[in-house]
Amino acid sequence: MSVTKEHKYFSGVFFLLVFLLGLFSCSKEDGMDITDKEESPYTLRQPALFPKAIESAIDPKTGLPSNPLTKAGVELGRRLFYDPLLSANKQVSCASCHHQDKAFSDGLALTTAGVSGKPLERHSPTLINLAWTDKGFFWDGGSTNLESQAFGPLTHADEMGMYLPVLVERLRADADYVELFHKAFGDLPSEHRTAMALSQFQRILVSADAPYDLYRRGEKPNILSASQLRGLNLVQQKCSSCHAGELFTDNNFHNNGIDDDFGDGSHEGIYWGRYRITYKPLDLGAFKTPTLRNVMVSAPYMHDGRFKTIDEVLHHYRFGIKHTPVTAKALYQNDGQVGIPMTDQEVADIKSFLNTLTDDTFLTNKEFSNPFK
Repeated sequence: MSVTKEHKYFSGVFFLLVFLLGLFSCSKEDGMDITDKEESPYTLRQPALFPKAIESAIDPKTGLPSNPLTKAGVELGRRLFYDPLLSANKQVSCASCHHQDKAFSDGLALTTAGVSGKPLERHSPTLINLAWTDKGFFWDGGSTNLESQAFGPLTHADEMGMYLPVLVERLRADADYVELFHKAFGDLPSEHRTAMALSQFQRILVSADAPYDLYRRGEKPNILSASQLRGLNLVQQKCSSCHAGELFTDNNFHNNGIDDDFGDGSHEGIYWGRYRITYKPLDLGAFKTPTLRNVMVSAPYMHDGRFKTIDEVLHHYRFGIKHTPVTAKALYQNDGQVGIPMTDQEVADIKSFLNTLTDDTFLTNKEFSNPFK
């Protein structure tokens, strides 16, 4: 199912991720012999005005890239992303919860598409510009890179429910996958090479051709209407403390005042947000800032999908923010009142601008689509 989705962690899964993360610094000892003949580098798109991308996980021992992009690796990852073979019942793929036409979200608050049929406790996030994510993955940042993150959904009992030795056995029994893994990594399929390939595919999911981008790059300087230009200025004034820069996210974690009760730690602290990772008191109830890119096609919203429409989101920031000791300071006005003041006209202009962040090229790019169709 999902490959960048927040999960209800089990302790065993957490330790599994820690163990497997170490594998990525052991490629030489693992016998991986990757030659220039077997693969060609993949040039990641670096859009104008974007910050520098992170093209690979970094080996903590050497400080060098441990999973450089290659054409063979990206294509293998794309195939794996759409293949239900990776799930216990052979019916669930990563794409089951990440639909390209919805910016790789799924349009549901809490999906039941996993092998167990039970609703998850986190909303499926979009997969957009992940090569610029530098502060962790999942809604609480519980994984430091895409490679280690992949094992969460692969093994979670309510998602893909996969026993990793069985996954390796299946892939090695498939002659096509044996060939594809050899082209990409110079070796047989393995659990961590599976995660490496999935990560390579996700890193190339670049969205940078929305009407806003054409305006910013000067390719179509008159493409935005007066209302949309007003909305752009309003977003910069009122939202950029979190939805920052060309990425429209600071990739950080904030308590945005949607709750004032964070539970007692049951469900392994699922309501604690970032606090369950850092145990820093100010991180209680803080969740990852999603990008605003393609926001108008990726409803519902928030880490649990509680808001069905963008109108509900904007209403929350105007009138619904809860005052707590950990509510983000950026949500307070100079007089101490909580909330972001907006007139009805300003709301209309902001919504008009948000439509300019819909990237139809990204939503239909065949390089990102299902290779089995």
